[in-house]
Amino acid sequence: MINYTEITAIPGGVCAARGFAANGIRCGIRASSKKRDLALIVSERRCAAAAVYTANLVKSAPIRVTREHLADGYAQAVICNSGNANTCNANGVEIAQGMCALVERYTGVPAFDVIVGSTGVIGQPMSLEPMERGMAELASGLGDNSNLAEDAIMTTDTVPKEAAVEFEIEGVKCRLGGIAKGSGMIHPNMATMLVFVTSDCAITPQMLQRAVSEDVKTSFNMVSVDGDTSTNDTFAVMANGMAGNQVIDSKGADFDIFRAALHTVTVKLCRMIAKDGEGATKLLSCILSGAGEPETAKTVAKSVICSSLTKAAMFGADANWGRVLCAIGYSGADVDVEKVDVSFRSRAGQVDVCKNGAGIPFSEEEAKRVLLEDEIDILVNLNDGDFSAEAWGCDLTYDYVKINGDYRT
Repeated sequence: MINYTEITAIPGGVCAARGFAANGIRCGIRASSKKRDLALIVSERRCAAAAVYTANLVKSAPIRVTREHLADGYAQAVICNSGNANTCNANGVEIAQGMCALVERYTGVPAFDVIVGSTGVIGQPMSLEPMERGMAELASGLGDNSNLAEDAIMTTDTVPKEAAVEFEIEGVKCRLGGIAKGSGMIHPNMATMLVFVTSDCAITPQMLQRAVSEDVKTSFNMVSVDGDTSTNDTFAVMANGMAGNQVIDSKGADFDIFRAALHTVTVKLCRMIAKDGEGATKLLSCILSGAGEPETAKTVAKSVICSSLTKAAMFGADANWGRVLCAIGYSGADVDVEKVDVSFRSRAGQVDVCKNGAGIPFSEEEAKRVLLEDEIDILVNLNDGDFSAEAWGCDLTYDYVKINGDYRT
């Protein structure tokens, strides 16, 4: 069991780790927008690198190019644009490769060592011209600018999402930090929206890939905003080894500490993404306990958080626990519903609403007070074992429809 108290939160995102610089600018990918739309992250050294991607059969061109570049397990830079998803475009691969070539031209990092990402509208024509015009400014401004890179990858996000931690590997201080974008079209079945993580810890590409692939099972795969799995979801991690620790090349205590540090950051980003869901007013966390199997725990927690009726009830501060039971019942997991307990909890307190699969008396006024808070825990106990899981989502509001009703236009 890892002692998470050994992991300390620190300021920053992708620039928290030694040897990483970042920047974000407005280059005019969307002429009508005044926001930053092009981000760059560069390491002083070539990094071990790993990634996971969307399970959607429709995949963006940047994913195809990034997969090729990470085939050898190494990378040194990330370039990412917002405003256009570069998906379902005839020249998409050419554009993605061109973005990597621009990084090589202006930073010296070989194009094949560049991770590339795009986010925005699907199926819109895309040109390299805006990026060509802005690349000199982007590269020359590289520095301790994780916040600018984060701002440049946001689309309908309303708040920035970054986190960083410090931890020790055999007495050597290491750091790990990340940035994320994601607000809508979020129902990952791999990793997440767009997440870029950096670390100065020394770890082999093989062990980094193992850490990333394992982490997403209990982090980004447990987030859902609207049930739509994006075509561009990418979670990429680069580790340059500049902390100077002995290289992590196998399982053991050092690997476990690294995984715990990674998970601390990814869970923070998960919560930020869920809370910033399009039109959302509340972060919902389904905290499930008492499952007989690990997969049962994850399946049930995710089903509750994905339930549109539960999400709507939370928006209305309505303690309609029947909707939670309904979501458990259709989850597909082997659950004895006559053992299930349900409670709602927030900063305002906790109210128990269901015991052994049946309703129990509770104060509607007290329940309303609990559910009016902006962060709500839906506590579910299956009373059937020792396994637990947590999933994150948000309420379903009128504004979600408004935002997506005219997203393209």
